[in-house]
Amino acid sequence: MPTKPPMIDDDALDDLERELMGRARGRVLELGAGRGENFGAFDPDITWHGLEPDAERREELARRAHEWSHAAEPLDAVAEHVPLAAASIDTVVATYVLCTVDDVTAALAEARRVLVPGGRVLLVEHILAPHSATLRTLQRVATPFTRRWCGGCHQDRDPLPALRAAGFADVDVQHRRVHDRPLPPESILLYEGVAPV
Repeated sequence: MPTKPPMIDDDALDDLERELMGRARGRVLELGAGRGENFGAFDPDITWHGLEPDAERREELARRAHEWSHAAEPLDAVAEHVPLAAASIDTVVATYVLCTVDDVTAALAEARRVLVPGGRVLLVEHILAPHSATLRTLQRVATPFTRRWCGGCHQDRDPLPALRAAGFADVDVQHRRVHDRPLPPESILLYEGVAPV
């Protein structure tokens, strides 16, 4: 059984997420950009592009994007079909998005397609608990309900094997557990990878 990842609180997770998103450089594509929660973490010199299929979120995202000096209009698109040219992006970022996409393999293939050779992918995702068979069982039981009532969220996914299968080389892989009483600890993946050159 894998060693249990360190337990942290929500504030420590927020700090780790901001630090990871702060590594984005150049032309950045944010998958499932939501309402623009990551803008505060990005370096001010990036050129931002974002996808958001939800109309209500995209409207608020557009307002926040207009306040950013180097931001394109948010696109009504999903991660599996990115309407950008191949090799046009330096960094792809996503926070809590791969759990909701219909096809993780297709989404990662699109991320690789739009990235320049050697481009970076930065992801934060809650994942299938690697250290507890009991928690994995609970996540599998919960997934039909979270898919329906939590924005399509699959509690029973781990994107790390799919990232590696898509050809990304690990640069920084961190696992953490976040305790949110009264619920069991949530397993989190913080990932930085590089596309093939």
